[in-house]
Amino acid sequence: MEVKLDLSSKPLFFGLAWNSVCPLVIRLKKFYAFSLKLEEALQSLLESLTCPPYTPTQHLEREQALAKQFAEILHFTLRFDELKMRIPAIQNDFSYYRRTISRNRLNNMNLDIENEVNNEMANRMSLFYAEATPMLKTLSTATTNFVTENKTLPLENTTDCLSTMASVCKVMLETPEYTSRFNSEDTLLFCMRVMVGVIILYDHVHPNGAFNKSSKIDMKGCIKVLKDQPADNVEGLLNALKFTTKHLNDESTPKNIRTMLQ
Repeated sequence: MEVKLDLSSKPLFFGLAWNSVCPLVIRLKKFYAFSLKLEEALQSLLESLTCPPYTPTQHLEREQALAKQFAEILHFTLRFDELKMRIPAIQNDFSYYRRTISRNRLNNMNLDIENEVNNEMANRMSLFYAEATPMLKTLSTATTNFVTENKTLPLENTTDCLSTMASVCKVMLETPEYTSRFNSEDTLLFCMRVMVGVIILYDHVHPNGAFNKSSKIDMKGCIKVLKDQPADNVEGLLNALKFTTKHLNDESTPKNIRTMLQ
């Protein structure tokens, strides 16, 4: 039996695909631009929460509104990356977009959308979305740059700020007196995301990382409070600790910590 392919609808198919992808690309550009703003905001907050003469603990007590904004950034970041990891179509759609504008450029064709997302912008966005956790990568880099660029500021000011926030979140999560006051599961998720976020940032900027025995973060306790939650709520957070930290697989990481994250 001979099968004949009808190719007459091919232009229509590509037209529909292109019209579907373009609004998504515009949205992806907005999130990419937002990540750049988050990078600036994070460094500004770190500067305010670590500068002398106050200790990080004193800063967190005195500037609770800034600490809350820091926490909000981390919460958004972890939430965004959790969703991004569940939607592989993002990179497929963006690859289709890049192939199409490249082909049109070879044919000396210019599409209106290139005024919004030209080839240079598309390349930058492609590098951003190629990361498994793009927002977290942005914040990790921003924190590392903050430490590198502020050589007169003791490293402990930054790491103590991060470890203190992790400890506060852990205590809130493991203490029934506090968790009973949470209005909803969203508050619980907020605390968990912030805790994981500051652990990852700490691990990127501290020379020995967050998992070392000398770490000021109780990693065993932090992992335990995550594992005490429903698996669906913490799978993404545990994966973030596994795959976006820097020192988990170091020889200095205790075996029981590695085992907890397997």
